[in-house]
Amino acid sequence: MQVRLGFPDAMPPSHLRPITAADRDWLVESHVSSYALSDGFDASFGRLVAEIIDAFLEARDPNSEHGWILEQEGVRVGSIFCVRLDEMTAQLRLFFLAPEVRGQGFGRNLIKTCMKFAETAGYAGMRLWTHDGQVAACALYKAMGWQRIESKPAQSFVQNMVIETYAYRF
Repeated sequence: MQVRLGFPDAMPPSHLRPITAADRDWLVESHVSSYALSDGFDASFGRLVAEIIDAFLEARDPNSEHGWILEQEGVRVGSIFCVRLDEMTAQLRLFFLAPEVRGQGFGRNLIKTCMKFAETAGYAGMRLWTHDGQVAACALYKAMGWQRIESKPAQSFVQNMVIETYAYRF
């Protein structure tokens, strides 16, 4: 499914498309380089991202799970995944936007697409995990009606952080 995003004509053409195996290495590298730069994450983060993507590509249920790639003028600039957490709850994963397209409304549109898919698939709600360093993303989740339901200190990817869990009910 290809979705045209409705942005002003002055913006370059953008669209969403389903993830394919050909996107795997780009997804891993984009997440690794972005989080290493912004948050100091080590190589263990890349291994986790690769495991998540590989599991999705190998065993996803197309009726209840989906992954999208955002392209702008044919270049990959974003991603988002909806995966099954449990029978009634979807999980938003691997939400990513390249720095050059942040702040333009693409993130909101990716999240809306993921949420609409989850609701249509019959989930009663969604969850996501992030950390407190993702200030802009956390602000966007809150603005879209997500509620922070848990916050706890942790050490992950050689960094001290606060892991946050957000939930959304349809």
